[in-house]
Amino acid sequence: MRADSLIILDFETTGLSPDIGDRAIEIGAVRLEGGEVVDKFQALMNPGFQVSRFIADYTGITNAMLADALSCEEVMHEFANFIQGSNLIAHNASFDKRFLDAELARIGRHYDGEFSCSLLVSRRVFQDAISHKLGELVKYTRVKSNGEFHRALYDSEMTAKVWLAMLDDIGERYGAFDLSFEQIKTLAKTPKKSVGKLLAGWGSA
Repeated sequence: MRADSLIILDFETTGLSPDIGDRAIEIGAVRLEGGEVVDKFQALMNPGFQVSRFIADYTGITNAMLADALSCEEVMHEFANFIQGSNLIAHNASFDKRFLDAELARIGRHYDGEFSCSLLVSRRVFQDAISHKLGELVKYTRVKSNGEFHRALYDSEMTAKVWLAMLDDIGERYGAFDLSFEQIKTLAKTPKKSVGKLLAGWGSA
């Protein structure tokens, strides 16, 4: 499957780890086909308990907003349907994958695509960037932004734009176009010093 045809997702959560009881409170995702956004998914979800003041301030998601939201279980059934058949990307994917896996495990669902990380890829493609946090990469790639980060759909939309900027950069610099998802997974694990040789090889293939 192509690297420009996948789903990019982002969770907002009550904390850092589902292993200590934290839950998802919002999911946002965009579906790319051939580098174009063709579908979106966004939903708040009620975790069944109050979120902390810190999380409310950080995300802008208040307990009042969550009071009438569907439960995590209801939303995640819908989201499981949305992502079937697609590969997945998130910025700092280890975080989002933990919550995706934990929330789907609660309802006995799974996904059939593979997962990779735009943060890891950005460290290899944009090695001279000052920071590889999403907000800094948006500035680095000159993606238009209103700066309203930490809402799930907005973050996934910005990640999608940075993702496509990375694919464009690889094509322009190395002549490596139409990369597959498997190639992206390889790139994410390649030592930085070996990235140029890897991409040049793909460009000449």
